Amino acid sequence: MKTITKTIAALAITAVAGVAYAQTSHQGHGSMPTSGAVPMGHMDPAAMQKMMPSPNDPASTKDFKAADMKMMHNVSVPYTGNPDVDFRTHMIPHHQGAVEMAKVALKHAKDPETRRMAQEIIDDQEKEIAEMEDWLKKNGK
Repeated sequence: MKTITKTIAALAITAVAGVAYAQTSHQGHGSMPTSGAVPMGHMDPAAMQKMMPSPNDPASTKDFKAADMKMMHNVSVPYTGNPDVDFRTHMIPHHQGAVEMAKVALKHAKDPETRRMAQEIIDDQEKEIAEMEDWLKKNGK
């Protein structure tokens, strides 16, 4: 049980860093956080707790939180200084996270429009992931 708790805590810390990264890199696309962004390492412990799956969460929420935490962990890719490479190596885990979330939606959602959109996201994102991976292979990265 202690190992599971430690693993969940480590994933939560990684997820918090990823959320901070996502906020600073996606909102305004600049290096400075925009309104509402939380600097890395300064997220409220209560906010961190909300990101972790809870035994009382509905099954879909548990699955979404697990997908979010996995994506935040996987997006921690070192930068190379090459914008062509960095764009792809950081977008691939971002797209994979979208695919995982869409799979959760397909598993749990009832609304046909939600399910259609989730499938479309899976199809589009998987195609783009393959294109980015192919470019990285062709360019020796």
